[in-house]
Order: sequence, then structure tokens, then C-alpha cells
Amino acid sequence: MTTSIAANAWIDPRAEIDQDVEIGPFCTVGAGAKIGRGTRLLNNVTLMGNVTLGRNNVLYPNVVIGAEPQDLSYQGSDTCVEIGDHNTLREGVTVNRGSEKEDGVTRLGDRNFLMGNAHVAHDCKLGSHIIIANGSLLAGHVHVQDHASISGGCAVHHYVTIGSYSFLAGLSRALHDVSPYMLVEGIAAKPRCINIVALKRNNFSPEAIDCLAIAHRLLYRTKVGVVHAREILVSKGQMTPEVENLLNFVEGQQEGKHGRRRELRRAA
Repeated sequence: MTTSIAANAWIDPRAEIDQDVEIGPFCTVGAGAKIGRGTRLLNNVTLMGNVTLGRNNVLYPNVVIGAEPQDLSYQGSDTCVEIGDHNTLREGVTVNRGSEKEDGVTRLGDRNFLMGNAHVAHDCKLGSHIIIANGSLLAGHVHVQDHASISGGCAVHHYVTIGSYSFLAGLSRALHDVSPYMLVEGIAAKPRCINIVALKRNNFSPEAIDCLAIAHRLLYRTKVGVVHAREILVSKGQMTPEVENLLNFVEGQQEGKHGRRRELRRAA
């Protein structure tokens, strides 16, 4: 298969386009774009600023990648968006490029699925194998770890970290970090149980699942605190790597401002 570019697409001659790329009708590709082999822009897709797309991505109609950050402090720096391989961005998805406040990069990993009208704001960092459902909004500086799932109509506060294998239920508002392996929901979102479906689908051992369930009860039902929970779990031989990861995450979360580990406490 050779590269296919619709006659009515507009491609800046400075854009770098690999082999086997498809660019459909009414697409706009700016000077800073780099498009990897096998990636498809179906129609009416816009790439603005410095945008790097890896291999075998599919961008559906009205996707806009690389627009300026929606941040009033942005001064026009040459920031960028980096997207890996095998991602699917459905209709109307928007991904803004980075601001000057971090490293200037908004980044998505591999094999992510972003459904219609999802928004990824400036400086967000997404891992791989993530699902974000229709209409969900990530504010600036949000981090989403591998295998997390965000249901439809969710709003995620800036600087929040969404932990790996977690599930944010529909119409939830995440004001605080979402612990790994947990199912959270509500306004504001709170952990309700472990994300048993994701754990089983991803072949976590029965022992790991049972230990995470016990850790959940200690942290979020009996609320014994991280230190005491760790003592109990160690004494009973239930400190699996997954539980250790969960406890470390919660400790970091408590050190941040308003439960956001990446937003440090400010002096009163």
C-alpha cells in the first residue's frame, strides 16, 4: 500500500509523512506534523503545531491535535504533542499541546482508545492501553497510568493522577488522585471497591486480587491509615507487589495538596 492523500486535503510541504499513510478529504496537516507508517486520518482531521504520530493510528472525523493550550499564561512557546502507536481517536477528540509549565509535551502512549469528544488538555501524560469514553475531560497536567478506564462524561481536575487498572465510573468528578486497582465513582469520586473486572481480564492471580480486596477494606472501609494497614498486611503475609504499589500510591497522594500527589502542599 502506498501513501494516499485526498486531492482536497491541505498538507504543508514541510510536514513529514511516512509510507502507507492515508490522509482523507478536508484534512489539514501543519508544518510541524510527523506521521508514522500506516496511520490513517479519515477526514476533516486537523494537525496543528508540532505533532508526532507514531505507526498505525486511526483518527476519525473532526479530531484536532496540537492546538494551543487553553491556558491564559501560555506565551506561544514551541511546545508539542507526541502520540505513540496503534491508538484510536474517535470523532471530535481534541488533544492540546503542552504549555511552558512542565516539559512542554502532551504525550499519549500506545494502544489507547479515546471515544467521541474526549478532551486531553495541555501537559497531560497518558500511558498505554487506556480507555476514555465519550465526552470525558482531562484538565491540564493530568497523568493517566497504563490500563486505566475512564467512563463517559467524567471530569478530571488538573494535576490528578489516575492509577493503573483503575476505573472511573460515568459522570464522576475526580478531584483527587484515583488509586490503582480501584473502582471509583461519585461527585467527588471515591473508591467503592477493587476493579475486579480489570484485574481478572488482565490475569492477576487470585492471591493478588484477594490481597487487594483486603487492602481496600483496611484503607477505605475501616480507615486504619496507611501505616497501620501496612503493618497488618505484612503480619498476615498479604504484602504482594500490587498491595505495595497501592500503599505507596496512597502515601504519595496524602502528601499532595487536596489529595493530588503531583500538586505539593503550599505553606499556609
